[in-house]
Amino acid sequence: MIPVADRIGGFTYAIRNIVVEAKRVEASGRKVRYLNIGDPIPFGFQTPPHMIEAVIRALRDGHNGYAPSVGIAPAREAVAAECTQRGMPISPDRVVITSGTSEGIELALTAMAQSGDDVLVPTPTYPLYTAVLAKIGARAVFYRTDPQNGWQPDVDHIRSLLTPATRALVVIDPNNPTGATYPADTRKALLEMADTHNIPLLADEVYADLAFDGPVPAFAAQNLSAPVITFSSLSKAYLAPGWRSGWMAVGGDGRLDEVFAAIKKLADGRLCSTGPMEHAIVAALNGDRSHQAAFRDALRERAILSHARLNAIDGITSVMPSAAFYAMPRVTLPPGVTDADYVLALLRATGVLCVYGSGFGTDPADGFFRVVFLASPAELSQIYDLIVEFTRDFLARDGR
Repeated sequence: MIPVADRIGGFTYAIRNIVVEAKRVEASGRKVRYLNIGDPIPFGFQTPPHMIEAVIRALRDGHNGYAPSVGIAPAREAVAAECTQRGMPISPDRVVITSGTSEGIELALTAMAQSGDDVLVPTPTYPLYTAVLAKIGARAVFYRTDPQNGWQPDVDHIRSLLTPATRALVVIDPNNPTGATYPADTRKALLEMADTHNIPLLADEVYADLAFDGPVPAFAAQNLSAPVITFSSLSKAYLAPGWRSGWMAVGGDGRLDEVFAAIKKLADGRLCSTGPMEHAIVAALNGDRSHQAAFRDALRERAILSHARLNAIDGITSVMPSAAFYAMPRVTLPPGVTDADYVLALLRATGVLCVYGSGFGTDPADGFFRVVFLASPAELSQIYDLIVEFTRDFLARDGR
């Protein structure tokens, strides 16, 4: 057999990897309910028509060749205006259009970190970060977020992890996988830490428009001198995940100039983002957003239902989300049983597919798992009925 690179051994992505087992379950004849990936489209939510029309128009008008590697000017201008309106003044020449937020994150981490370097990431985390760090040979250093405190970051713990090898601090707010949002004092403390210690703060703000109480300000807004790189996309709040239309904006007071130059060099190497879809960024950010209010209302309804039903299950506790479409419940497992044991057994017995918490960096013995609650309230109720019955039998069988 031809060998693969050693780094592949550290490259895992639980959200997708678990689908392999789901396909086996489907092949056996059981229906699988996919609660593993945050894609609103299969659950009946629809991309706004004016965005679709913008892409069709771009295709018909011949915008099918390579775009500028940093993105088309109108899209960069729209992103800059959006950042500025949210409290992070930025010029279009500090924006790069990317193939989804994921590519932006990979470009930034590749530009800043190398073998032997540390990047601080939350636990639980979005697994893209650990996968990219494994690929480039850098080390993910996990900082705590506290489920007893609404999944808020432990600022003192983050501070204790800072070393000369620290290259970046990742903050996901609103948060995937927990659905948490961070208050102003927490944001301010993290920004001051980045500013004082000269550490870039990577602000993953994909869900900024999906906080249930309305869009949240830009993370950088409370300290514009802090070295912040913000990331977002059309995937979630604009209901177009398959279009891979994302962006990053590089702020700060000039400290990130060399990083930004490196990011643009890497962007040159991949030629460009998905050209025709860049025109949808203009339509989305400059156009009608009325769909977002209805989407937030639908998500709030599902969050309330999920919180109530999950906490009513014997052996399960869950924190109320305040944004996005995720919950991170915890099942109290007997000794020797892991979160993956529970999630895989749930899948095989009921066809309900969640993701085990250790795929997001939690301890396998802690019993966390992530639920995507995009399904209709009626279907979610059926799913939670299945989880109730399964959990009772699973915990009884394992000696509880």
